[in-house]
Amino acid sequence: MAELTVGRLLTSWQLDVPALLLVLVLGGLYGWGVRRVRGGGGSWPAGRTAAFAVLGLGALVVATMSSLAVYDHVLFWPAAVQNILLDLVAPLGLALGDPLRLAAEALPWDAAARVRRAMTGRLVRLLTFPLVSTALVLATELTIYFTPYFATALRVGWLHELMYLHLLAAGCLFVVPVLTREETLPAWCTHPVRAALVFLDGVIDAVPGVVVMTHGTLIAGAWYLHHHPSWAPDVRQDQQIGGGAMLSIAELVALPFLLAILFQWARAERVQAAALDRHLDEQLARVPAPAQASPSATAPGPASAPSAERVRPWWETEENEVAARIRRQHGER
Repeated sequence: MAELTVGRLLTSWQLDVPALLLVLVLGGLYGWGVRRVRGGGGSWPAGRTAAFAVLGLGALVVATMSSLAVYDHVLFWPAAVQNILLDLVAPLGLALGDPLRLAAEALPWDAAARVRRAMTGRLVRLLTFPLVSTALVLATELTIYFTPYFATALRVGWLHELMYLHLLAAGCLFVVPVLTREETLPAWCTHPVRAALVFLDGVIDAVPGVVVMTHGTLIAGAWYLHHHPSWAPDVRQDQQIGGGAMLSIAELVALPFLLAILFQWARAERVQAAALDRHLDEQLARVPAPAQASPSATAPGPASAPSAERVRPWWETEENEVAARIRRQHGER
């Protein structure tokens, strides 16, 4: 093959029919959902659509049809970048588009209910349980590189396509449930817990890159030694470059992933605070203003002290948010 230059890195493309069909199906279904929601009088953020199309489907196209796919059979590092795009970057883009909530809003009520039941089924709950899905992503990467899986996929076309799908599905099992607005995770997975899980996932995602970069044995060594072009770096150096690229991309992806969780957390806090304020305003509107006591009624005396204590308003004696809000308001008058 021709030497991989910067120009060829940007301009070399090849058609991957199965990947193209997957992109068209996912994009078509998402576009149909957006049109249906907006046609029904609802709204769908343009930012979510852009994230799904550009970052999600775009990463899928780049991984399977760009120069990475053109040169992945003669160099290891393009194959390593391909795989990290498929199991980290593309799932993040698809998850930011929140396809689960879009399906729930776009589908008829009975179909949306079936989708929700499927997402909360026992098997899906197990596969998307945060620690399980993180372990599946790590196991997928290590299995591909340290078993005959990857070397066989380089020789067998259909297995290579299956490997693409395997990586994409494994990544989506963790990212999509964490970022969706649908309730697909256990109740204890609050936003602080999700932020901690994303941080832990970022640490774990660095493991395959470190292992590949420092591994003493060549990965698919027989294949790459046989197909090694004269202009390419040494095969061992090629593997180190690939491991370094995996590590770098994994750590770069962890930051926007964590920022997305923090943004959702802040938005949820704002929504909760606004709902509490509305509730307190409604409670306050139903509370009558305290009557002004006459001087004779407040005259000191041993007999009047117990009765005055008994008729104190409830907001002066109870300890809760509504009572505190009313006490503050009366204190300002």
